[in-house]
Amino acid sequence: MRAWAVSEPGPIDTRPLRLVDKPEPRPADGELLVRVRACGVCRTDLHVAEGDLPVRHADVTPGHEVVGEVVELGPGADGFSLGDRVGVAWLHHTDGTCDRCLRGAENLCAASVYTGWDVDGGYAELVTVPAAFAYPLPAGIDDVSIAPLLCAGIIGYRALRRTGLLDDPGTGPGRPKRLGLYGFGGSAHLCAQLAIALGIEVHVLTRGEQSRRLAADLGAASVGDATDVPPVLLDAAITFAPVGELVPVAMRALDRGGVLSIAGIHLTDVPPLNYERELFYEKEIRSVTANTRADGAEFLTLAAQHGVRATTHEYPMSQADRALADLAAGRFDGAAVLVADL
Repeated sequence: MRAWAVSEPGPIDTRPLRLVDKPEPRPADGELLVRVRACGVCRTDLHVAEGDLPVRHADVTPGHEVVGEVVELGPGADGFSLGDRVGVAWLHHTDGTCDRCLRGAENLCAASVYTGWDVDGGYAELVTVPAAFAYPLPAGIDDVSIAPLLCAGIIGYRALRRTGLLDDPGTGPGRPKRLGLYGFGGSAHLCAQLAIALGIEVHVLTRGEQSRRLAADLGAASVGDATDVPPVLLDAAITFAPVGELVPVAMRALDRGGVLSIAGIHLTDVPPLNYERELFYEKEIRSVTANTRADGAEFLTLAAQHGVRATTHEYPMSQADRALADLAAGRFDGAAVLVADL
């Protein structure tokens, strides 16, 4: 089959991603073979290609926002039939036996395996996935629209959960809870839609005129530059931009008892924090590590209920390298999606 591979990680302008021939994968016990119809482009794919994430699999094929059709069932693969539309996401496998898995924190499993990093992903014609980690997809959302929900959407939901606002979104008497979003790419613009639908007041701080216009169009209460001071103190914030310098900026914007949730798998170094200005009054910083399958199922249900949709820009699968280069350069708002043409 034709597939993209990270031949040698490096800056995207050095063309670390190459289109190659690979043997067609075969489904092992409990696995599905999926023909790829669409695959979202995630910033994590860029981190893999550029080497921000250490190489785990030589010539790995990126891609973990995969929408496809089941074309073969491995022995013992349950829950799906040939022709089913399924989603393949970042979390590929966990051991299922460690204390973290058993207490519902499988995203922290030390033996966890990830699509497009440890195993080949969806920048290809075919991909395999354990049936237990594949998502049945809701009807009524087309392939291109649903692809970014499978990582950008799910990880944004996980980050929102980590703020604690979903435990008390402030939808009762009094003012709504206030959430700041730093960076407004694929994940943030999905998180914002869900938060607003759930009654949370959203303030967006991001570089790029396109992203600021999109935030305003989606109903943000205020929109500013990434380093601006929001017009109100925030009950919580999420940093989506992988820029450590934004952490103290966001911490200063928090009200007493506020929580900063750091989304994303990679972050540049965080500058020293001033205790009195940025941490005192029981402010908290919480990291986000992948997601559980329950997070994914919950988010896909909520997205269908509330009409959460990605703003998408389509690229042929044969131009995946250009899509990543455009992502790196900030040439589009929302999310890029590769459509099968290999």
